[in-house]
Amino acid sequence: MSHYVSTEVSVAYLIQNAAWNAKLSLSPQKRKHMEEGALALSQKLAAGCKVYGITQGFGPLVRFDASPSSSNQGMGLISHLATGQGKPLTPDVTRFMLWLRLQGMTQGHSAVSPDFWLKLAELWNRGFTPVVPRDGSVSASGDLIPLAHAALAFAGIGEAWSGSPDSGWTRIPAKEALSTLGVEPIVWPAREALAFVNGTTVSLAATCYNYQSIYIMARALAALSGRIAYLLGANPEPYTPKISLVRGQPGQIRAAKWIRAELTPEMCVKKGRPLQEPYSLRCAPQVIGAVIDHLSLQESILVQEALGCTDNPVVCDGEVLHGGNFHALPVALCSDQQALCLQQLAFLAERQLALLLNPEHNGGKPPMLTPNPGPTSGLAGVQIAATSFVSKIRQLAYPATLTSLPTNLGNQDHVPMALNGANTVAETIQLAWLVIGSLALALNQWTHLEQSKSTAGTVWAELQARFKPLDTDLSLAEDVHKRRN
Repeated sequence: MSHYVSTEVSVAYLIQNAAWNAKLSLSPQKRKHMEEGALALSQKLAAGCKVYGITQGFGPLVRFDASPSSSNQGMGLISHLATGQGKPLTPDVTRFMLWLRLQGMTQGHSAVSPDFWLKLAELWNRGFTPVVPRDGSVSASGDLIPLAHAALAFAGIGEAWSGSPDSGWTRIPAKEALSTLGVEPIVWPAREALAFVNGTTVSLAATCYNYQSIYIMARALAALSGRIAYLLGANPEPYTPKISLVRGQPGQIRAAKWIRAELTPEMCVKKGRPLQEPYSLRCAPQVIGAVIDHLSLQESILVQEALGCTDNPVVCDGEVLHGGNFHALPVALCSDQQALCLQQLAFLAERQLALLLNPEHNGGKPPMLTPNPGPTSGLAGVQIAATSFVSKIRQLAYPATLTSLPTNLGNQDHVPMALNGANTVAETIQLAWLVIGSLALALNQWTHLEQSKSTAGTVWAELQARFKPLDTDLSLAEDVHKRRN
């Protein structure tokens, strides 16, 4: 019954399986597992055993008998939990979250009816995607609040997304979205409703997407670091394979390789450059590499969470076991670490920006990279904003797991706040990309001042073509935003 991470499974692989053109199916073996789980549960119920959420109430109300009507119990569960607020999760994250939830049910441990599962899977296959508010989960008995909103949308209550990744998205009543598909709203039985909301898959989906974004950011910053070193004619020794191999950290080895890709084999130190550059250039492989290594450590945790069963109760070898697999601390701690990693990337990018704007380090270019210091201020405003962005990232990087509060009459007395952490990381990602965009803007302006042409077909040539030299003071907010992509 154990599930171990395959070396072939990655976060990227999981996300790819939930793509908009992907389809869910139920193999004969999985159907058998689900039927066995449902049968084991029905046998326990027939024998008069008490089962949480089916014969008993929810949370601290477990001491009371449940409704004799399974549908009343199920619909009551998702209705009273639909108290989420704030901005919605993105359609991509929501679709991935549903995929994770449905995939987990196919193991059979959740005792969900395969026929009911097929109704949900068919709607997922046809693109039905609920609008799910992102705030309100403590991620302890799973992400109850957001998952309840998703469940209600399947029941025709609330909103769903209409559109596509290409055409854009609008929000419409869920009942209208179901009607368009020719499907009647779903009525949730008690067991299926509880199995759907008792999971860590909302925080997991958001954390996986954040993981992917941070990895891409690390790759982009490595490229920018290499380009800066190349244009300034910095000493290339810090990026040689031997230095990284001596230390042996895999992330540093990879980051140094990415940086070297922007250099040339014959590159030599320009006259006037120091033997050792400031740490923002010299230690870029170490900083970016440390982030890569910590992301790599997270990947096995995130993949295992996706492959495992995060439900309660669970059916295993014919037993109905009550426990706490829905507690999302493994995911929550990943988000806490992601926030710290993001801060390091943003901080490094901000320091490299400062280096490019400073005549003491930028190869003799004018301060703030303005061609006319005094009458014009160049990138002074861009740097001030980037400094604010880094400060805000640090403010947001406080670990969500340290904000735990008991709730639910003390039943949930240790909660991880995993989705709060993932939501905050998503915010900091946007801010960090703005710092990266600010650095790219400065690098491009430096290139224009140098009057050097980038090799055709490269991203640097594209930047030069799209964004002209800054000769006068302009509002650069939109330029920073565009250069982050």
